[in-house]
Amino acid sequence: MHGFGKSDVGKVRASNEDAFYVNNEGPAPLANLFVVADGMGGHNAGDVASRKAIFAFCEYIAAHNYFIYTEQYLADALLYANGHVHDEACHNPAMAGMGTTFSTVTTDSDNLYFAHVGDSRIYAITDNGIMQLTRDHSLVAEMAERGMITPEEALHHPEKNVITRAVGTDAHVNVDKGFYPLANVKYVLMCSDGLTNMVSDAEIFDVLKAENSITNKVDILIAKANEGGGDDNISVIVMGWDNI
Repeated sequence: MHGFGKSDVGKVRASNEDAFYVNNEGPAPLANLFVVADGMGGHNAGDVASRKAIFAFCEYIAAHNYFIYTEQYLADALLYANGHVHDEACHNPAMAGMGTTFSTVTTDSDNLYFAHVGDSRIYAITDNGIMQLTRDHSLVAEMAERGMITPEEALHHPEKNVITRAVGTDAHVNVDKGFYPLANVKYVLMCSDGLTNMVSDAEIFDVLKAENSITNKVDILIAKANEGGGDDNISVIVMGWDNI
C-alpha cells in the first residue's frame, strides 16, 4: 500500500497545529509508515507538540529493529515520543500542558498495523462500506459508550473536542494498538477531527469509492471539510493500491 497526505489550516484557525508524515518506502525496517498528529496547547505549543512527536517517533523507528509484534513496535515508538513531548512541556514554561493526538499505520502484504492515542481516526474502506478502526479517546465518545448520550447527540455535543488521552500531557500514556487484515480493503483513511467534525462517514465513503486518484480523493475531502465550515485544521492521508 502507498499513500498521499495533505494538511490545511481550515477557514477559522490562524495557524496549523496538525502535522502528518508519509513514507511509502520505509523507514527501515518498515515497508511504509504514515502518521497524523493533531496538536493542542497554548501559543504555538500544539504545533511544537505534533511535530516533535512525529520526529521522536521516527527517531525511535530508525534506531531500533524489532523482534516483537509490529503493532507493539509502533506502540513502543509512540511511548518514546510521549516522553520527549512531555519532557519539553515540563522544562519549557511556554510549552506547559501541550500535547497531541497521534495515529500511525504501517502495512505489509497481508495486514495493517496501527497505534493510536486521541481522537484522530483510522478507517478501512471496502466495497461495502467504511469502518473506523480506532476508538476516540474523548469525553463525548465515553459518554456515548456509557449510554449517557446518543451517537446523534455526540455529533453536535458542545464538548466534543475534549479529549481524554493525548501524547505528551502526562509522563505515561496508554496506547491503543492492533492490526486489521487487508484482504478486502481498497483504501485506508487517516485524518484529524477537522475532517470528521465537518464531513460524515457516509460522505467520506462516497468520495473514496469514486473513480479518481488518491491525490484527488485527499483534495476533495479537504475541500468538503472547508465547505462544511472549516472550523479546525484538516489533515488527511489516503492509502491504497491505486496510482497516487
